[in-house]
Amino acid sequence: MSELHNKEMRQVYVDNLIKYSKLDRRIVVLEADLMNCIGTGKFKEAFPRRFINCGIAESNMIGVAAGLASCGKLPFCSSFTPFATRRCYDQIAVSVGYTKQNVKIVGTDPGIMAQVNGGTHMSFEDVALMTQVPDMIVVEPCDCVCLDKLFPQILKCDKPMYIRLQRKKTPPIYDDNAKIDLFKANTVVDGDSLTIIACGIMVHRAIAASMALKNQGINARVIALHTYKPLDSETILNACRETGAVVVCENHHLIGGLGSEVAALLMQNDVLIPMTRVGIGDRYGEVGKEAYLAEIMHLTEQDIVEKAQQAYKRKLANI
Repeated sequence: MSELHNKEMRQVYVDNLIKYSKLDRRIVVLEADLMNCIGTGKFKEAFPRRFINCGIAESNMIGVAAGLASCGKLPFCSSFTPFATRRCYDQIAVSVGYTKQNVKIVGTDPGIMAQVNGGTHMSFEDVALMTQVPDMIVVEPCDCVCLDKLFPQILKCDKPMYIRLQRKKTPPIYDDNAKIDLFKANTVVDGDSLTIIACGIMVHRAIAASMALKNQGINARVIALHTYKPLDSETILNACRETGAVVVCENHHLIGGLGSEVAALLMQNDVLIPMTRVGIGDRYGEVGKEAYLAEIMHLTEQDIVEKAQQAYKRKLANI
């Protein structure tokens, strides 16, 4: 197992910021008074003149970041997911998106990962919001190796970007030899019975579900998708055509999320196959630990198994 898996994802994020800031003087970090939560205090110690605490004023933080980007800087600004997105959405759409500024926006603890911070901090709509900004790249690494390998590619990408980021340790998905391309999804389990597409915290659940399904004679292909936009249409379409059924799993509202995008993609390309979805219904979050929240919001391994069984039965029945 990679040594990176012994670290929290926020550590890998900050370590990469420090590492590449030694090589790239454009990098600056902006915070909304959450340095201790996100770990960027370590960056402040290393580069005090390239760190700005904007306070609990996220809209202003985005405006400052856009201004810095217009002067040739490469700003990374972070906050909890709802505050990095919906609280300052107009500034993102206009100051960053419309003016095509190369700003990297990091939303931490997406979906149920906000856990005991509760409903006010639990954003289920951020992917839907951010994918609507033209030219915005939307990314969510599923583990620390994925983030580490994506980071230099994130730096080279000259478009605005939204990064969904877990803060704590993540279950290992990849090893150090994995090849991870920012714009390509990865097949992490092969199979020909149906396809399971998963992102973020749902990837390890999808892999576990595929093992349970294998015991039932259903060989599920699992695709780990780390970039929501632009969608890797080629990998998704090929897998769906080859397996004949698909389940999409996301830690996000079913309305406007990855499942909606995959359904539209299949329809536009006349790939008419059984499809089911695992995601969060039309509701707000609540206080709780990850396991409890996954259960009540139907994001568990068993939920994936059941949705896969449904899709596979429909495939066999040709409906």
